[in-house]
Amino acid sequence: MKRKLVVGNWKMNGMTASLREIQKLGTAHPAPTVDILVCPPATLIATAAGLMAKSAIEIGAQDCHSAGSGAFTGDISAAMLSDIGAKAVIVGHSERREYHKESSALVSEKARSAHAAGLIAVICLGETEAERAAGQTLAIIADQLDASLPAGTTGDNTVIAYEPVWAIGSGLTPDRTQIAEVHDFLRDRLGERIGTSGAQAIRLLYGGSVKATNAAAIFAISNVDGALVGGASLLEKDFTPIIKALMD
Repeated sequence: MKRKLVVGNWKMNGMTASLREIQKLGTAHPAPTVDILVCPPATLIATAAGLMAKSAIEIGAQDCHSAGSGAFTGDISAAMLSDIGAKAVIVGHSERREYHKESSALVSEKARSAHAAGLIAVICLGETEAERAAGQTLAIIADQLDASLPAGTTGDNTVIAYEPVWAIGSGLTPDRTQIAEVHDFLRDRLGERIGTSGAQAIRLLYGGSVKATNAAAIFAISNVDGALVGGASLLEKDFTPIIKALMD
């Protein structure tokens, strides 16, 4: 049976002193019954991985280049991330899709590169407020999933995170019916792509203004296997209640 998963995405936040928050997580959760992954900025990955090597907390990255190496100034390959101790990498986050104009085809290439480096690819999908208002949510999710999922996707190397763009950092959260509709759709769509058993093995995370006050209700929704958490993952005192809600 697949373990549930909670991922903390620090985005462009955190200095060296912030590593104390990850250490606090390790102390608070010495033997969790769910998987805990923290994705700090690239500057902290190597140190964080070293500090947490003997803990239950795993460290991931927020992005990678699609190539294994080359003349790409300022970029970081999946192999480099693996080399410094990362276990996973987020790809296709809406902020990358919007601000860096990343296509689903590029996201697929990044996920494929992550797999080749032995990393878990956390592939993000989500619709904008305008797309939801136009009734296009499931069509957008289907297009993103189909184009972002590389060949060879399994439950061991891939996690899917549904993050409605309009809910990220806004304090707004879809209602239970809206979340269930998308997660149930994702499970069915994955079944069409990789078979029923393969689809059941992939963990589906919800993201978008997840916090202590709504986590339990979100985790009770069908086909929600955990969460991708933004701002509430920066401090252990805010992140721990979400983790505990997933363990209940």
